[in-house]
Amino acid sequence: MPSPSRLSFLDLDFDPLDAFMAAQAMAGRARRGGPFAYVATPNVDHMVRLESQPELRSLYDHAWLNLCDSRILEVFARVSNLALPCAPGADIVEILFLGHIRPDDVVLIVGGTQSQVDRLRADFGLKNLRWFDAPHGLRTNATARAACVDFIRRNPAQYIFLAVGSPQQEMIAKEAREAGCTGVAICCGAALEFLSGETRRAPRWMQQARLEWLYRLGSEPGRLWRRYIVDGPRIFGIWRRWQAGQRSSTKTAGMAVSSR
Repeated sequence: MPSPSRLSFLDLDFDPLDAFMAAQAMAGRARRGGPFAYVATPNVDHMVRLESQPELRSLYDHAWLNLCDSRILEVFARVSNLALPCAPGADIVEILFLGHIRPDDVVLIVGGTQSQVDRLRADFGLKNLRWFDAPHGLRTNATARAACVDFIRRNPAQYIFLAVGSPQQEMIAKEAREAGCTGVAICCGAALEFLSGETRRAPRWMQQARLEWLYRLGSEPGRLWRRYIVDGPRIFGIWRRWQAGQRSSTKTAGMAVSSR
């Protein structure tokens, strides 16, 4: 399936695909086989982190697909006259399991829990679902990440789900790509928690109203309060500065043309 041209938003290149298009593209690549490719799903949390830690940008530069995993970013993009559809990682993962992954496909999960894996294996009749109980400290422990990459290399698979949080899941994906692994991976965060039923996702009306963040905050305030109350609002300043930069670039380009 041809992919629409990438568009630049907040100084990151995004692929303007919705969840169904993204799942179809992933399934097509998984069927064809070939070198390892990974899908990153940047959201507000990712964009805020990138502003203070620009060294992480290469994790997205090397991704096969960068998909907007935020309805808030979707709104900012629309106000900026950019058509950037939201493609939540949780939706993509659900579509893959329901409509594309076959019982005989080799599926790897890095991260998550034994109970999640058992539930997914039973619910979807997966005969070749293989799980790696990822160690802690992945972000700062290169040896621990190498163990994850070694698992992926030793278990060639069509689909790989990296569920160890960001940015460590993107770090593993990039290192697996560099190690010459195969398959299509998605950095999916908590998506398997939702799919297995271990964690309840926000009601559909809250998702459509762009209030999923509020539901998650209410469900896990101790863990998520800082992300949504302290760090998240910084996206407004990031967006305003990006807009100012765009206007400045447009003005400069216009002046250059008029001076010719």
